[in-house]
Amino acid sequence: MVVNDGPGSPDDGRDDQTDPGPVHTWPEIDAAPDPEQYFLLHDAAENGSPETVAELAQHIDDVDFVDDDEEEHPGRTALWTAVFANRPDNARILVAAGADPWRPMMNGWSPGRLSLAGPTPTLFSIPPGLTGLSPAETAAVTEARRLMAALRDLSYFGLGMACVANITAAEAARRLEAVSADVEDVAAIIENLGSHFDDSPTVVGVTDVPGGCVVSQPWGPVPNKPGVTKRLSAGTVCYGMYDNPKGGHHGTVFRDGVMEEGDTHPGGGGVYPDDPAEEILTTYLYHHHAVAYCCARTSLRLTDTRAITGPPDMWVRLSERDWWH
Repeated sequence: MVVNDGPGSPDDGRDDQTDPGPVHTWPEIDAAPDPEQYFLLHDAAENGSPETVAELAQHIDDVDFVDDDEEEHPGRTALWTAVFANRPDNARILVAAGADPWRPMMNGWSPGRLSLAGPTPTLFSIPPGLTGLSPAETAAVTEARRLMAALRDLSYFGLGMACVANITAAEAARRLEAVSADVEDVAAIIENLGSHFDDSPTVVGVTDVPGGCVVSQPWGPVPNKPGVTKRLSAGTVCYGMYDNPKGGHHGTVFRDGVMEEGDTHPGGGGVYPDDPAEEILTTYLYHHHAVAYCCARTSLRLTDTRAITGPPDMWVRLSERDWWH
């Protein structure tokens, strides 16, 4: 198997994980049972240095082993884990140790096919008889790079947002029975959130974007509350997210008033062998990019960060009700 060392595609904005870190030794590896060996190899493929991966590979009979019952890495090889984590350095080590980039797995996403969608599409040579990405997959990769570039360096600490497909900002405000917020009140809230805590929860920004609209609250969870996302999703789809400073970002998906997914982890969730092929690709493309992931799931094509960071098209105040229901 040929592994290419040539230049890859332009930077797609994914987290840089090329710091090799310290080189570990594994004196216990020979005594470890096989499941533990493979867990250590997966962990090193994702987080370790090439030296660590090479050392572990020397002590494992089959570096291409797949454990369908393994809780954290089911249905995939350590090479797949390295590709998904954007670690081409570790991927090269595993191929040299005998891993097959084109072994079928993960609902059609072999390590080789997955690498074609990432920042190093020339990492492996495509063998005769196999095809690359489909036109739809290529379009998804192109859009992911464009969207992440548009949202690059976005800070979303404490952000609540809802991405809604195919409705306008005015329609979103109507569905939420919202009224225009006083501009001076909003300015005072932004200037000093602590002194306006009782006043700020019902104020949100609403902005038209290509493909739909975004409801945002830079300081709170209201756009991701079920009562909000349910109403916004009538006849369409809505992806809500809140970046909880105490617990990370969590999301919900409503479609036509019905919750399809709850307590998701946009941009940071795992994938499983029976996941739809499109979802595996989307999770890979937007790994560590929570806001872009939410936009992609609802086909919103933001061109800048204004819908998230402000100023929005309009500040509105929601009616007083229990938005958790």
